[in-house]
Amino acid sequence: MFDNLSERLERSFKILKGEGRITEINIAETVKDIRKALLEADVNYKTAKQFTDSVKAKAIGQNVMTAVRPGQLMVKITHDELAALMGSEAVELNLKGSPAIILLSGLQGSGKTTFAAKLANYLQTKKGKKVMLVADDVYRPAAIEQLRVLGEQINAKVFTGEDISNPVEKAKKAIAEARTYGYDVVIVDTAGRLAVDEQMMNEIAAIKDAIQPQETLFVVDAMTGQDAVNTAKAFNDRLDFDGVILTKLDGDARGGAALSIRSVVEKPIKFIGTGEKMEALDVFHPARMADRILGMGDVVSLVERAQEQYDEEEARRISKRIAKNQFDFNDFLGQLNQIKKMGSMKDLMGMIPGMDKALKGVEISDDAFKPVEAIIGSMTPEERANPALLNGSRKNRIAKGSGTSIVEVNRFLKQFEQTSKMMRKVQQMRRR
Repeated sequence: MFDNLSERLERSFKILKGEGRITEINIAETVKDIRKALLEADVNYKTAKQFTDSVKAKAIGQNVMTAVRPGQLMVKITHDELAALMGSEAVELNLKGSPAIILLSGLQGSGKTTFAAKLANYLQTKKGKKVMLVADDVYRPAAIEQLRVLGEQINAKVFTGEDISNPVEKAKKAIAEARTYGYDVVIVDTAGRLAVDEQMMNEIAAIKDAIQPQETLFVVDAMTGQDAVNTAKAFNDRLDFDGVILTKLDGDARGGAALSIRSVVEKPIKFIGTGEKMEALDVFHPARMADRILGMGDVVSLVERAQEQYDEEEARRISKRIAKNQFDFNDFLGQLNQIKKMGSMKDLMGMIPGMDKALKGVEISDDAFKPVEAIIGSMTPEERANPALLNGSRKNRIAKGSGTSIVEVNRFLKQFEQTSKMMRKVQQMRRR
């Protein structure tokens, strides 16, 4: 996400030379290069021009402190302007109402149905809400089935209403049922089309008029770039939606949609989707996204994800076992599963400052843990609880059972031993 834009902006800042003061002369080439970088990232031309004009106006005449180079000052100004361009502050969902109604709109293939389930999961696990999903696409049976399956995964009620052919009537009946059974939030997943058309717009507008949602959200695929912005404008002109959801930001997204949508439709980006897992949904924080675009990582979001998976009781138990040198493969596997719940490895690495650059060109797959899981899975319960039991014959058996080689098994055991030693050292340092 944003890899090419980050590189181009970094090169732009290096162009800026001189000391003392930023002037129109020494900033001209930098600003020109920033604008080109934004346009290459598929940012709306008008937005790119307004952005660079604003950066230039803020920068000219700025005194450069002794400890700060002109390029570093430009990074700070650009960061603040990027955050402002994307909305400055995170915007919460409006969940007032009994139940609160959220209407989803967007084109077919934008990830709308998956987002509906992710949002339900988010509201259930993080906000403690009782959520009903409504499969209001009356044209594609596969869409209804997809939402039903996703609902089962997250243990959320799905109103399918397959006997109702009118989407307005289906939405109204679902909301009436949600009110009867005390649901806090109803998420209505509507039909999409391959392109914006009058029939689709009329249908969604009719649903909105009938159910009066607290939130109307527009879901868009971030990888469609400038097309995403144009589609957002068409939907907003008709529906006057409340916020934007950017999906598939873990893919090869150039960033144009994230940087342009807010200024074009003047509506906030509320969530971003960063993977296929139900947990891969983040509240959109403009300042944190600006950090990531400028290669500064996003440590705050990384810590928040870790805290969400943090089990205090389990942490105390593990701490005691480490102190007694009893940390075993079962404990290791448990820690591994907690890391996996935090999201895709590529996304997590991108949150660590400088890691994007360090791992450029390196494929980080979520399957990287599978050989380790297979090795531990091929051990007997006694072997998992007592690593010292693993002799040559046992290792050979484990290698065959896990579909790995003896070299891979030995490498993992060495890594496990090093990890255990490091954890013991950290524990000893804490006691001092």
